[in-house]
Amino acid sequence: MSSFPGNILMCPVCRDRLDAGPTFTSETSTQQGGRPRLLQCQRGHRFDAARQGYFNLLTGRGTGFEADTTAMVQARIDFLGGGHFGPLADAVGRAAAECAVDNPVVLDAGAGTGYYLRELERQVPVSAVVALDISKFALRRAAKLLPDALCLVWDVWRPLPVVDESVDLLINIFAPRNPDEFARVCREGGVLIVVTPLPQHLQEISDVAGLLNIRSGKDDDVAAALTPDFTLAASRSVEFPMTLTPEDVQNIAAMGPAGHHGASVRMDTLPERLRVTAAFTVQTFHRRRKEDSEKSTPVR
Repeated sequence: MSSFPGNILMCPVCRDRLDAGPTFTSETSTQQGGRPRLLQCQRGHRFDAARQGYFNLLTGRGTGFEADTTAMVQARIDFLGGGHFGPLADAVGRAAAECAVDNPVVLDAGAGTGYYLRELERQVPVSAVVALDISKFALRRAAKLLPDALCLVWDVWRPLPVVDESVDLLINIFAPRNPDEFARVCREGGVLIVVTPLPQHLQEISDVAGLLNIRSGKDDDVAAALTPDFTLAASRSVEFPMTLTPEDVQNIAAMGPAGHHGASVRMDTLPERLRVTAAFTVQTFHRRRKEDSEKSTPVR
């Protein structure tokens, strides 16, 4: 079982350390248990927990990126709840178990509903978990699914609200990557696991579900973007067949980028059972020592 991070959070306003305040008690909330009620730095910047248990750190102008809506999140929950991506979640957990230090501090950059974090925790005992996502609707579910995690609404493209070299294991699954910030928060020798889809992923329903095409070589681009601060330690393809219903196909359409535009599938045109391929690359990186990163940085 993990505990709430004690000293790894950074105030997004002034970049001082962000401490967890008083926790909920049985008198104040039977749902929250030992969750902190607020996060506050010494300069007085304060963030109160939402009723559902997450914290929104996006103050001021917020973000210009479009977060997943409640309907998109529900579609993802319904699809993942069917166990269709279970082999991928297992592969991520095994990759972490092979490389992570004992009881790592874990950061999920793009945690969504917390599905992969929950599966990871079943294979890897962790000391603390921070889940970041831009969608408050997703983090409402993550906070419920991960009672010991600190769930923070945040834009991964901004400086992460985490202090330098405080993370042992960072996972990034179908989410934007911020290589400079990933390098800053990871300890030397820390592990970064990145999951990206392969070109053949969901190709059987690509047109009917309005999915974006996945170009080949995406994993090579990921590795190149993470150099010189990370070294690729392992890369494996995870491919498996799924048997989907028309409702599953509709959920895939609704939970992805097309979901922002109200994607809909003509379910009456689909067979009752459809054989579809799931295909991903799971890459494991190690954070290089600082001196090694500096030596390999090209002169500009």
